[in-house]
Amino acid sequence: MNNRSVSKEIVEKLLIPIVLGLVLVASWQGIVDDLEIAPYLLPSPSLIAFTLIKDWPLLGSALWVTTQITVLSFLLAVTLGVLISFVFIQSPILERALFPYAVLLQVTPIVAVAPLIIIWVKDTNFSLILCASLAALFPIISNTTIGLKSVDPDLMSFFKLQKATRLQVLIRLRIPSALPYFFGGLRISSGLALIGAVVAEFVAGTGGSGSGLAYQILQAGFQLNIPRMFAALLLISLTGIFLFMFMTWLTRIALSEWHSSELNLDT
Repeated sequence: MNNRSVSKEIVEKLLIPIVLGLVLVASWQGIVDDLEIAPYLLPSPSLIAFTLIKDWPLLGSALWVTTQITVLSFLLAVTLGVLISFVFIQSPILERALFPYAVLLQVTPIVAVAPLIIIWVKDTNFSLILCASLAALFPIISNTTIGLKSVDPDLMSFFKLQKATRLQVLIRLRIPSALPYFFGGLRISSGLALIGAVVAEFVAGTGGSGSGLAYQILQAGFQLNIPRMFAALLLISLTGIFLFMFMTWLTRIALSEWHSSELNLDT
């Protein structure tokens, strides 16, 4: 890939979104200033930035709590999702019997089951992790299972001809074939884990030193501290963007050398 292609990729993926974002923020600032909108109705970007800096000790610790819950729930969802997918691919009967219940997890709103989990599980943090894991579980199961099934028929015939065992087929054929689907599931589930963590925090309403960003949003709403509410929302959004970018980077690291979805064919 030559320097011109690299420059074009940087412009398309970074510069254009950044410029568009700056235009939107500047327009927001201009509208708030021109119309003299009260901060408790719509704070300006500059006021949100000032609030973020001023309240960083409080918001920073809350961000750390929410991030911990998100990461732990995401890891739990990935572990369970991959193990369930391995079981499904080895036993079609179990897949047909249990997959509808996996779909049920996806279509059931986490806000509806979170109160029950919080009541049943005594440890508050573990209950939040479970709630967020349920929200992030289905894309891992679905994508990984599809990927494990999406093997080249000719390669499968070759493995059978060589009398490969199920374990050898799984490790040497199915898992490499499933990696693009698996990483696609990671990009989806990382965001869902964050959403699940925030929703679970809203339902739990935990306060004190161990409170996350959702609790800070609730408190800011009760106190009509709208700039702090927007600052907390900004941190949640930035966390979600970082998670997606990190998963995209992992995908490129894992697949860029061999899979067509990440190969840059421009010369």
